[in-house]
Amino acid sequence: MAGPRTMTRDQRLVLWIAVLASFVSFLDGTVVTVALPAIQRELGGGLTTQQWIVDAYLVTLGALILVAGSLSDVFGRIRVILAGLIGFGVTSVAIAIAPTAELLIVARALQGVAGALLVPSSLALITATFRGPAQSRAIGIWTAATTSAMVAGPVLGGLSVDFLSWRLVFLINVVPIGVTLWLLAILKHHDVRPEAATVDWLGAMLCTVGLGGIVFALIEQPNLGWASPVIWAPMSIGILSFAGFLVRQAVARDPMMPLGLFRVRNFWTGNLATAFIYGALALNGFVVGVYLQQGAGLPATLAGLATLPITVLMIIFSSRVGTLAGRWGPRLFMTLGPLLMAVGAVLLLTVSPDFSYWTQVLPSVIVFGLGLTLTVAPLTSAILGAIDPAHSGIASAINNAVSRVAGLIVIAMLAAIVGGSLDLDGFHRAAIVTAAMLATGGLVSYAGIRNPPKQPTDAAGSPEAATPGAVGSSDRTDSAGG
Repeated sequence: MAGPRTMTRDQRLVLWIAVLASFVSFLDGTVVTVALPAIQRELGGGLTTQQWIVDAYLVTLGALILVAGSLSDVFGRIRVILAGLIGFGVTSVAIAIAPTAELLIVARALQGVAGALLVPSSLALITATFRGPAQSRAIGIWTAATTSAMVAGPVLGGLSVDFLSWRLVFLINVVPIGVTLWLLAILKHHDVRPEAATVDWLGAMLCTVGLGGIVFALIEQPNLGWASPVIWAPMSIGILSFAGFLVRQAVARDPMMPLGLFRVRNFWTGNLATAFIYGALALNGFVVGVYLQQGAGLPATLAGLATLPITVLMIIFSSRVGTLAGRWGPRLFMTLGPLLMAVGAVLLLTVSPDFSYWTQVLPSVIVFGLGLTLTVAPLTSAILGAIDPAHSGIASAINNAVSRVAGLIVIAMLAAIVGGSLDLDGFHRAAIVTAAMLATGGLVSYAGIRNPPKQPTDAAGSPEAATPGAVGSSDRTDSAGG
């Protein structure tokens, strides 16, 4: 295994493929929020339509990301990434030409299917190729590079909305998709696939129906009320289906979500922290992106540029933070990062009718960005570094599913959080909820995450590659000191 600063040709190609494959998924996530007001003006619909434009993607992504992780481990990461790239490109074109909001929502749902194939497979490719400090550094580089989508998305989305059309921004995925397909063609890399592994299709169906029913009920409940059978019937079916999914995972021969993974302390604790942190990130991103346009009156370009400092900070420091987390352990970073983000969210309470970006929003953005930079790479490394590389696909998929489903549920509950309207009072309520969720994520990390043991060094004084603990073997993390 190459040292953290000396990658082989194949390792560099793997890292670039992982970065670009994830880039297209992250790019669409940031583009959509900035484009929502323009989409609403052209295609119609209110807050519920905006929620569905975001959540249609997240429903299929969150529901199928687990089966995508299984597909990655069964059929190979390269093959699954290839299918995801092609599907993402086709659905991006469908979104760009959608004549109605309903068809756009359907296209977004299909795009979520393709997106489910990309992120866990790309991250699993990294964790299967790099181990030890090299893995922490690679994940840090992946975090910094994919975060550039947070720059490109809002800026390109805002420019397109203001000067061209929101439709064109969904077509910019063609470039990174094309480059990634070319890199896949020149990579001399063969997937290692277990012969007896299968995909749990029944589990996939139960998970999809479970999440879809619950989220539909949460989004439509403010319009129809809990007494409506259109609400309580899907909610009941969703809850029963998801309960059936969990039972299925306990008895299936090749489950989508092996419950034994949750015996590893850093894995289950990291995923619990992920739920709070990424739920808060989804809420903050949606509310800030929409309010700056509809409440504060900023044009789409300026609204897109408003959170640019967050991305700049992550691009500059994420790789370094990943390296430090590999050396010192993730616990400190996973505790301080979310708490710092919580402070940033509280600063949004200074936003007033007499709006000023420089004094009311920018301080929050900078503090939030510093906290996010401290959090992301160590969180990913702590979770995936605790799992055997043979299960890296499903482990990455579970973590991504947790983050996406957390965002999905929070956005579905948006009307209840903001009080039915995203005015200034609703904006402040969302900031308080965001801060509370982030603080909870930091406290969960402090209480539950354990730093792995110090690694031995070779004769040259370089850390040797870590040998990961087997699935379900929690001793490696439970016995380590904090």
